[in-house]
Amino acid sequence: MSVFEYVALDSKGRERKGFIDAPGVVAARQALREGGNYPVEIRQAKEKKSSALSSALEIGFLQKISAKEISIFTRQLSTLLGAGIPLVPSFTVLLAQTRNPLLQKILAQIRADLNEGKSLTASMENFPRVFPPFYINMVKAGEASGTINLVLERLADFSEGQQELVSKIRSALAYPLIMLLVGSMVILLLMTFVVPKITGIFADMEQTLPMITIILIAVSNFLKTFWWLILLIIFSGIAAFKYFTTGTQAGRGLWDSFRLKAPVWGSVNMKIAIARFSRTLATLLQSGVPLLSAMEIVRHVVNNVYIGEAITRAAREVEEGQSLATPLAASGLFPPMVTEMIAIGEQTGSLEKMLNRIAVSYETEAQSDVMVMTSLLEPIMILLMGLIVGFIVFSILLPIFEMNQLVR
Repeated sequence: MSVFEYVALDSKGRERKGFIDAPGVVAARQALREGGNYPVEIRQAKEKKSSALSSALEIGFLQKISAKEISIFTRQLSTLLGAGIPLVPSFTVLLAQTRNPLLQKILAQIRADLNEGKSLTASMENFPRVFPPFYINMVKAGEASGTINLVLERLADFSEGQQELVSKIRSALAYPLIMLLVGSMVILLLMTFVVPKITGIFADMEQTLPMITIILIAVSNFLKTFWWLILLIIFSGIAAFKYFTTGTQAGRGLWDSFRLKAPVWGSVNMKIAIARFSRTLATLLQSGVPLLSAMEIVRHVVNNVYIGEAITRAAREVEEGQSLATPLAASGLFPPMVTEMIAIGEQTGSLEKMLNRIAVSYETEAQSDVMVMTSLLEPIMILLMGLIVGFIVFSILLPIFEMNQLVR
């Protein structure tokens, strides 16, 4: 059986695209006609790249596959397998209802690999940009234990939980950011269009203007003349910041250190990292992944160099026979409540349960802290915008008041 990519017209003349399994082009054409479609173009799907790196580069340049799409795919595959449908037919069902062309191509290739007798893990390993090590290791553990549908269900739960946490934080930050953007645009319009017209009246007068009005006119002229330079500086600054914090090891270390030590926001970052560490480690252990392998995966998931190094040191000590809680406590990064709960979990054989409780607790605290911060940001931003507008109004009205005094 080969995989063919087709373009066809349905009974209403609408164009359809997709993939179909068939022994050859003639059989593929016949199968499409039997399904009520008129084939326009049929060609064999491109062979899978021999290198996983090539596949990853191809995916990165062609199109994005969102985390939500992978989560939906995982949930649907878990449901189909849980209903007793074999793996290959399950992929056939998912392939028929997937709308993302790139994901369709990947699912078709995985199905072809499964038909050749390869494992699901080996097939997914060819697409590391879509299925990260965390995902692959859980699927591998599920296949080894014969509980692949349960593991996929845990994967879907984990992915949906992480998306929900990120969504809540983004929603809380959306309103202050919109206020900042709209307020900045209004002030920019005032300074570049309204203020020059009003202050132009003062140019014909020989009266000495107040210093505050002179400053306003100077700022307005600068913004009106060099607005492009300001935008260039902003975009260059953002690009330089991204390169420094992600493109260099020293810059990444400094940025991660600042993220943990920054006032107020550092505490929120720490709570999010601990919640992610606990949730990911609990999910991996529940799926049958060995502790040392799970900690190696979690090290990359926390997205912080210093916490990752602490996890690496803890993994080395666990390998030498130490408990997990002891080196985590010695790192000074994990709060006593976290290490104590992990220690109790190790002693009672309920580590996964304790890790899940830690994750729930810190996710709730992080959301609460973000809500408090945003509720404080709103009045601060309103006050700041009010002060700027007040400065503009006062700078314009002050010379007018002085002229009225002279007239009297």
